[in-house]
Amino acid sequence: PSWRFVAAAAALLAYAGLSHALMVHAPAHPWSVAALFGPLLAAVALGALRRRQWAAFGLGAVAAAVLAAITARGGVQDMQRMYVLQHAVLHLTLAWPFASTLRAGSEPLLTRLALRMHGRLSPAMRVYTRRLTVAWTGYFVGMVAVSALLYAFAPWRWWSLFGNLLSPLLAASLFVLEHLWRHRHHPEFERASLAAAWRAWQTWQTRPSSGAIR
Repeated sequence: PSWRFVAAAAALLAYAGLSHALMVHAPAHPWSVAALFGPLLAAVALGALRRRQWAAFGLGAVAAAVLAAITARGGVQDMQRMYVLQHAVLHLTLAWPFASTLRAGSEPLLTRLALRMHGRLSPAMRVYTRRLTVAWTGYFVGMVAVSALLYAFAPWRWWSLFGNLLSPLLAASLFVLEHLWRHRHHPEFERASLAAAWRAWQTWQTRPSSGAIR
């Protein structure tokens, strides 16, 4: 239902605003550290559990224990590098499923997702989904590069604004704009809603396919 998407978007926006405020005004406070790192670790652990990736789940548990220890001892004096590292790891983790399926003999990730939704693809759609997989890979890697440049040359407030607010908004905007552009410039492609694309992504996360070309 649409209200769930609206509620989820509002919750994410509120959390992004809270994260920005904590990073700017209390970056080293122990509870700031817990609030900023805890949800990410919980999401990683839940994803690993759903996909039965026990090694990743174990690493997440270890990281959670380290986070609890840091919180208990009062945080650390300089957390800015840790926040930048968290942002980089998150985006590289998102880039890897796209990039790893672009190697020779593998089926691009977005081609797999399109096949889940449509059952079959035209040659033009296969080319399009491969190029789109390349574009998303470049986007996530580009976010890491911009983050590093801002951290090195801009005030910390700027980096926090980029890392907490602009990054998720840019990702959502790219997702929606690509959807609209495809419907306008490729009317020959079979239609699929944003909700269907999201369900295909969730299904792939739970049961990823082998990656062989069909």
